[in-house]
Amino acid sequence: MLLVTPRKLWNAAKVLSSYYLTRLLQRPIQWGLPFTLSIEPTTACNLRCPECPSGLRAFTRPTGNLRPDFFRRTIDDLYRDLYFLIFYFQGEPYINPEFLDMVKYASKRGIYTITSTNGHFLSEENARQTVASGLDRLIISVDGSTQEVYEQYRKSGKLELVLQGARNVVKWKKQLGSKTPHLIFQFLVVRPNEHQIPDIYRLAREIGIDEVKLKTAQIYDYAQGNPLIPSIDQYSRYRQQADGTYRIKNRLLNHCWKLWHACVITWDGMVVPCCFDKDAQYRMGNLQEQSLREVWQQKPYQDFRKNILKGRDQIDICTNCTEGCKVWA
Repeated sequence: MLLVTPRKLWNAAKVLSSYYLTRLLQRPIQWGLPFTLSIEPTTACNLRCPECPSGLRAFTRPTGNLRPDFFRRTIDDLYRDLYFLIFYFQGEPYINPEFLDMVKYASKRGIYTITSTNGHFLSEENARQTVASGLDRLIISVDGSTQEVYEQYRKSGKLELVLQGARNVVKWKKQLGSKTPHLIFQFLVVRPNEHQIPDIYRLAREIGIDEVKLKTAQIYDYAQGNPLIPSIDQYSRYRQQADGTYRIKNRLLNHCWKLWHACVITWDGMVVPCCFDKDAQYRMGNLQEQSLREVWQQKPYQDFRKNILKGRDQIDICTNCTEGCKVWA
């Protein structure tokens, strides 16, 4: 549960003001510490989704599970300034057997906790423990209303298992008298499933899900077209040109709010700038060796912010980025 304190408010004010001052002066100014943190419970996943490094088993960086002792040490250092903690980067969080204990630890320290799951591990017991952990928001990926369509993107996935898992969480919220977690069905809109958008709203109502979010898909190889790019323009991040090629819709604006208020920590302590750096190419530092306060202000981070101001199109992970674009349809 989120606890708002004068210290958190002051930190957020410093971060926000430094961001706008940076845009005005066109040089990186960074006050305060990140108030949103993503941390990676694991790199492992049970599915094989085609646009995901976890699913493709395509990492070049080390893989493994987040250790509870490192997690607690990190949270103890940062919780006084944190509003939001997202238990997700790559991988399926529930594969880490210590995941829900870590959620409980963060929740007790007044941090709003969020995770995203493919929903295959929401057994009766895991559902009960999820509600009891204090998790504030649970995003369940449901990318189809029939098994045939669902498995076209969620390779090796079982839709009915996911839907039953969602029912289990709804049941335990009622039994434990809890308003949390806020339950979201996230529907990643791709061409094979775009016709099932009305069905996902119907399923959510029937099960008792709090909200449905339609998410536009990041496609890696989009320039020459891709069978996953939706035919309905409002659900696509890309637009076809007169010559038949595709380009990303948004202009590559030379600023990035993410670099001022948030960062990502991999399972083994590497700090990377955002969730688009899936293979941790741009390593700002290592929390096994330094504090985030040190990493946040040191040269690699400041140089990366400076390079964004010079030209986002010169940084490969930024050229297919939705910062400033409509991510949620």
